[in-house]
Amino acid sequence: MPPSYAHVVTALRSAGCVFAEDEARLILSTARTPAELTVMVDRRVAGLPLEHVLGWAEFRGLRIAVEPGVFVPRRRTEFLVEQAVALAPEAPVVVDLCCGSGAVGAALAAALPGVELHAADVDPAAVRCARRNVSAGAHVYEGDLFDALPRALRGRVGILAANVPYVPSGEVGLLPPEARDHEPLVALDGGGDGLDVLRRVAVEAPRWLAPGGSLLVETSERQAGLAVEILADAGLIPRLEVSGELYANVVIGVKGS
Repeated sequence: MPPSYAHVVTALRSAGCVFAEDEARLILSTARTPAELTVMVDRRVAGLPLEHVLGWAEFRGLRIAVEPGVFVPRRRTEFLVEQAVALAPEAPVVVDLCCGSGAVGAALAAALPGVELHAADVDPAAVRCARRNVSAGAHVYEGDLFDALPRALRGRVGILAANVPYVPSGEVGLLPPEARDHEPLVALDGGGDGLDVLRRVAVEAPRWLAPGGSLLVETSERQAGLAVEILADAGLIPRLEVSGELYANVVIGVKGS
């Protein structure tokens, strides 16, 4: 007999899942067979992130496929998408750099009619996942930051969304086990102060942005001031946008006309 709702809730709560009732409903609604339900509950109890157990994450109303070993899109990153949509020119060229599952690119494509979307990530598993999530006609590349992109995009990008890793190397071990043990280190570790990848992106961004184009990056509250300085040093016009509701900090750098 497959586990009942009450049994699933009890198992999840015993494993330390704070939102056991909500998770139980999602697992029960996703499992296609009793055997699959049992496996899903066991995997969640063993500590696998809920999104990896389900095979998807919700992001700005979209169901984003998320394979095991791929970075799970965070709800706070919806604020980055919101800021990008507000800045986007008509029918823009959009690049989703460090795209992971492709959630940001998929959300931007859904919100911006006529968008030309390009996405890239260094992790092969993430690239496979992103290709499932982005719309038909979008382009997903595997490679290290801008090295993955076609040179024809230089000077044409209206929105450059780069959800770079920004956890300082020394703090990766302090992350919750779901992230530390099940998400790729390359998607979390931002180097000594957490901003090494951001520095690399900022230096190259002006060559790729169209006049008036915008680079958007997510960072922590503690790092935001230095991130603003990094974008300014790269020749961009920076500003910081903050969402108290989502605990999100997005630094935006605009290329002069």
